[in-house]
Amino acid sequence: MTTQTIEFVRQKKSNTEVQRWSVAEIEALFTLPFSDLMFRAQQVHREQFDPNAVQLSTLLSIKTGGCSEDCGYCPQSAFHSAGVENRKMLDVSEVVKAAKAAQDAGADRFCMGAAWREPSEEDMAAVVDMVKSVRALGMETCATLGMLNDEQTEQLRVAGLDYYNHNLDTTPEFYGNIISTRDYQDRLDTLERVRRAGMHVCSGGIVGMGENLTQRAGLIAQLANMNPYPESVPINNLVKVEGTPLADQEELDPLDFVRTIAVARITMPTARVRLSAGRQQMSDAVQALCFLAGANSIFYGDQLLTTGNPDVERDRALLDKLGMYPFAESH
Repeated sequence: MTTQTIEFVRQKKSNTEVQRWSVAEIEALFTLPFSDLMFRAQQVHREQFDPNAVQLSTLLSIKTGGCSEDCGYCPQSAFHSAGVENRKMLDVSEVVKAAKAAQDAGADRFCMGAAWREPSEEDMAAVVDMVKSVRALGMETCATLGMLNDEQTEQLRVAGLDYYNHNLDTTPEFYGNIISTRDYQDRLDTLERVRRAGMHVCSGGIVGMGENLTQRAGLIAQLANMNPYPESVPINNLVKVEGTPLADQEELDPLDFVRTIAVARITMPTARVRLSAGRQQMSDAVQALCFLAGANSIFYGDQLLTTGNPDVERDRALLDKLGMYPFAESH
């Protein structure tokens, strides 16, 4: 496929326009010469965003461990022996305290994650209180709670939830290699319910799980062809945790990860592309390339759900070194 075939990606588009991407077209982006791909991604990025601003999100595990899903990458699965303690849900006061600390450190979005297949009625009542309380601080709110039904989606909408995170993880063709306890369609159905309710969608995936290039392109195609595509797209680099089936997975080449960021930016121009899990293992140089490729959001804070993340001081030092600043400070 020639570069002319994909030249149209340089045009400014909104995420409400329908732009169908074939897997072959996306794979062609992945295989462009690196400098050409980066140039193209940077052009698209600058048409939509301040290229030096980054959105800061903090993630808190409000219910940890004991999940009934068997996701091969996840240390919180009850199927794996990764040493993660099964802990009950946090109190609302603990969540608000964590959100306030994140806000004071510069975060403007607070994400609450729970390890379960789907929330119970009792769980939802607590989460609704958390969403309302965090929103009262003036922060954007996001939650990742597994599968939702229509009633639960409506409860979150009424509570004022801004974003719902539900990652596709990988392409449909590779999904069965990673998870057997739910279908790919289950994930798509939950995202459709979130979209119908009027909330923003946060959905991305994980690379480095053993997928090939075509399958990696297939993940991006799934996301980019949603109508509209997600407003927030977290791209995770597999964090290998002892005791999980993917603990011995071969490392992904860092430049292949950078390419994934660039392709996500080109195919979803107005989305916030988030540099997510795996960042603690990345050098400053690789992270800088990811920002150059169009990443403009990071998880900010020392901990993700159960795995580590660069500390606030390291992130601030990196942003200063690159002449970048939090999105909230650019207005």
